[in-house]
Amino acid sequence: MKRILAQKNRLFWMAALIAIVFDRLTKFWIVQAFALSQTLPLWRDVFHLTYVTNTGAAFSLFAGSGWLRWLSLIVSLGLVALAVWGPKLNLWEQAGYGLILGGAIGNGIDRFATGEVIDFLDFRLIRFPIFNFADVFINIGIICLLTAIWRQTSRS
Repeated sequence: MKRILAQKNRLFWMAALIAIVFDRLTKFWIVQAFALSQTLPLWRDVFHLTYVTNTGAAFSLFAGSGWLRWLSLIVSLGLVALAVWGPKLNLWEQAGYGLILGGAIGNGIDRFATGEVIDFLDFRLIRFPIFNFADVFINIGIICLLTAIWRQTSRS
């Protein structure tokens, strides 16, 4: 059984692990190197690193909602169950679900540890909300899943 799990959906587990490790390392670095609200312009008025925290979801939706931590946990457990007990996923699905799992765990760790998420990627040119790599991985995962759907429908 252990050998089957190691073989099945291998890219899913690798994508999740890479996303978790990268997210945690970058957040650790930001917390160590920056004071809260400190900003470092990498390209003035276009892209800065700005250390902020967020108690909500994307665009600060549901700010202060304690249930977001439980949503992260439920999504993570559901994705693990899919990878373990579900079918062998195609590569796009494995990458997509794995990256979403990594992002959900990365932000979930923040929510359970402190009740807020560490954000620091600050695109000022388009006045976009500050975000983190867990958010990036979730969005890339969604793109992978949309690609998987598009590939399946184009074959039909």
